[in-house]
Amino acid sequence: MLKYLVTFILGMCPIIEIRGAIPVGVGMGLSYFEAFLIGFIGNIIPIYFIVKYIGPIFNFLGRIKIFKKIIDWASQKATKNIEQSEKLQNFTALGLYLFVAIPLPGTGAWVGSLIANFLHVPLKKAWLPLVLGVLTAGSIILLATGSVVTIFQHL
Repeated sequence: MLKYLVTFILGMCPIIEIRGAIPVGVGMGLSYFEAFLIGFIGNIIPIYFIVKYIGPIFNFLGRIKIFKKIIDWASQKATKNIEQSEKLQNFTALGLYLFVAIPLPGTGAWVGSLIANFLHVPLKKAWLPLVLGVLTAGSIILLATGSVVTIFQHL
C-alpha cells in the first residue's frame, strides 16, 4: 500500500509530478500500468484546484508586499504576449497541451495550470488540454522508463 501512496503523492507534487512518479513507482515494484495510472491520477487532481482557486489565493497574497511583486511579475510575463496576439489567443488550448506534454523540468501540469489561470482560461477550456498533456508526458516517461529498465536488464 505504501508504494501506491508514494507514487500518488509524487504525482501530486509540483516539479516531480508524473515525470518522477512513474520511475519511482516502477522502482518500488509497481507494474508499469499501476505506476502510470496512479501517477496520472495524482498529477491531474491539482489541475482543478489550481485553475479554479489559485486566483483568490494570489489576490489574498497580493496584499503582502513581497508576494505582490512576485505575483505581478509572473502575471505580466504570462499574459503580455497572449493579450497582444489574436493568433495566440486562438491556440491557447494547443499551447497548454504542448507545454504540459513535453516532459521537461518546469513544463508540467502545475505550471500549465498556473498559466491557464493567469490567462483567464476557464476550467472547462483548460481541463482537456492539460489532462491530455499529462497523459502524453506520462506516456513518454513510461516509454523511457521501460527502455531504461530493459537496457539495464540486458547488461
